Amino acid sequence: MRKGIHPENYRLVAFKDMSNDEVFLTKSTANTKETLEVDGVEYPLVKLEISRTSHPFYTGKSKLIDTAGRIDKFKNKYAKFKK
Repeated sequence: MRKGIHPENYRLVAFKDMSNDEVFLTKSTANTKETLEVDGVEYPLVKLEISRTSHPFYTGKSKLIDTAGRIDKFKNKYAKFKK
């Protein structure tokens, strides 16, 4: 490996999937201001919208996530082109 290009500040970080509240710990250099207590130990927290525990590819379940009515916005936008 080349010297001087890899970060040195790896630490355990808690990643939380906000769609199903699953938490997992892994080493990361991600900067965050929030923390989360897991098993009595406080870790920096990174919030995720989707992870391996909720992604349809990994779970085998199709799940529709409609944030802020995206489908309704699309239908309203293109309703004028309907014959």
